Amino acid sequence: MPKTCFERLTLHGPTMGTRWSVTMDAAPGLDVQALRQALAAAVQQVDALMSPWQPGSAINQLNKAETGCWITLQAPILEVLAAALEVNRLSDGAFDPAVGALVDAWGFGPVRDAPDAAAIRAAARPASRPTHELLELDPATRRARKHAAMQLDLCGIAKGYAVDRMAAVLQGHGVAHALAALDGELRALGGQAGGPAWAVALESPQAGRRAAQGVIELRDLAVATSGDYRRFFDIAGQRLSHTMDARRAAPVRGEVASVTVLARDCMSADAWATALLVAGPGAGLALAQRLGLEALWLLRRSGQLVQLGLGRFGAAGAA
Repeated sequence: MPKTCFERLTLHGPTMGTRWSVTMDAAPGLDVQALRQALAAAVQQVDALMSPWQPGSAINQLNKAETGCWITLQAPILEVLAAALEVNRLSDGAFDPAVGALVDAWGFGPVRDAPDAAAIRAAARPASRPTHELLELDPATRRARKHAAMQLDLCGIAKGYAVDRMAAVLQGHGVAHALAALDGELRALGGQAGGPAWAVALESPQAGRRAAQGVIELRDLAVATSGDYRRFFDIAGQRLSHTMDARRAAPVRGEVASVTVLARDCMSADAWATALLVAGPGAGLALAQRLGLEALWLLRRSGQLVQLGLGRFGAAGAA
């Protein structure tokens, strides 16, 4: 049987305020233009449905819907909402998709570009029950309804889902060797055509510069990182991250610089990286151990970066 000759190709494009990209080993006969269009359409759909920055997005329609009223939604956003609510339940609220008002109040959303004390006080009112009990989904009829006023924000999970959609598009076009990426979320389909896994650099959490902290090898696996070093405010020497801790009604702060999670799908990796960042090294480590998650914490201690890893991120997990 003749050996298949693969060609290394890279496709990319803008989305969600950043860029998507795919590196792949393509077999002969692949319609690259059709694939590029399908990939762009997939991430564009996720953005159109789930971006709080898009006035007509489905998430904004749900946010504006009256409490107790059913609203019809497309299957993709229902899938992401269901996953978000499950992580909210399992993480004891560390991951909370109902942080939209807090994100806006602290100046990280589309409403304002700096913290607003009055808006923060208004957004800090505690909910009567956990978010997973206050948002009802009916997948059979593709509907959702809120049982209390809330402003949903899926930015802690939507990019990972977009990467999974890209992976599905690649598989649908017969691509078996690829690495799909969107910002800090990546998913590998198989390994490289020659056999090796895909080598992915783990970013060092240093604001204002890009440097590698280590390398992880991916084969049929996804990875996502959440941290406080990309989008933040520095107020009186205090770093305020764009990631919200709904339980404190404030941005994440503390010694955790970043959390990286491995999972079979990128949506799960994305959500759990956010959840563990919010939970902190103590509760987060216990949670990850209980659920069997593979995670790497980078902690700032005495001016040094300290690694704490589980699973493949243990002693030999990251080089």
